[in-house]
Amino acid sequence: MSTADELARILEEAGVAFEAAGSLQDLRETRARFLGKKGTVTAALRSLGGLPADERALAGQQVNRTKGEVEALFEARKAALERSARSRDLAEHRLDVTLPGAAPPRGHLHPIARVERDMCAFFRTLGYSIEDGPEVETDFHNFGALNFPEDHPARDLQDTIFVEGGNLLRTHTSNVQIRAMTGREPPFRFVAPGRVYRHDLDATHYPMFHQIEAFCVGEDVTFAHLKGTLYAFARHLFGQDARVRFRAHFFPFTEPSAEMDVTWGEGWLEWGGCGMIHPKVLANCGIDPDRWQGFAFGMAIDRTAMLRYGIGNIRHLFDGDVRVLEQL
Repeated sequence: MSTADELARILEEAGVAFEAAGSLQDLRETRARFLGKKGTVTAALRSLGGLPADERALAGQQVNRTKGEVEALFEARKAALERSARSRDLAEHRLDVTLPGAAPPRGHLHPIARVERDMCAFFRTLGYSIEDGPEVETDFHNFGALNFPEDHPARDLQDTIFVEGGNLLRTHTSNVQIRAMTGREPPFRFVAPGRVYRHDLDATHYPMFHQIEAFCVGEDVTFAHLKGTLYAFARHLFGQDARVRFRAHFFPFTEPSAEMDVTWGEGWLEWGGCGMIHPKVLANCGIDPDRWQGFAFGMAIDRTAMLRYGIGNIRHLFDGDVRVLEQL
């Protein structure tokens, strides 16, 4: 049999074999029978060395042409199998675009963030601006300017967390009151929410908690304005039936001072402290206490969130347990 006849037979056999391959793996194995190291086309190339010199060149051209034709048959069958596999995958995993979409789970604001935003929104309606201040504070802004005497218990290590450099972690947001009033001319109204820190840990207290403080300074500000603001604030947060009562108290930075309670269930619950800003505090901020007077009050945002959502232990607000937070 001539070389041309042998190559024609190989080409025909390759076409039949490739067409019979039912998968890409079968097709690759079939290709090796013809074009692999021991394949028939490869063997024909190796046999060229035994031909006479005058026949070798023509035979080489014929073998190379056949090799290229076999490769073309392989590529054509490969493309057909890939199209078939792709069509099968599309059919099996067909997406029905007419089906309603599945919404991904959505997060929501933390209870403390929700209460804080609600509080700030209320004060904005009364014309208050939102102020902020540092959490690592100087003794002057946290205690001294607020009329705390040098021997006040709040300055002790068992109450206050001190840091290097003689500074401390602020124990209240009243430090913002000092910073906001200094260098400004009344009248003004500010509200200051933020994190504060104290050595305290039980079911209703945590070493880090959130507090909001409001203060208002003007020429004719009275304790009646303070009470009216707190009544409106309590009804906004807890409903129109909420009531507030005041108990005489002492704070270095207010005079007169009071503790305020809010109705909860069948009884009363302590909510925060309030009073008229002490004249010395105004003077420490460069404000003439003979002309200007004002009130200030503050309460824990966390305590308010516990009241609103019926949370019995403050740790539930900070443990990060999704099962608890999802219920809120």
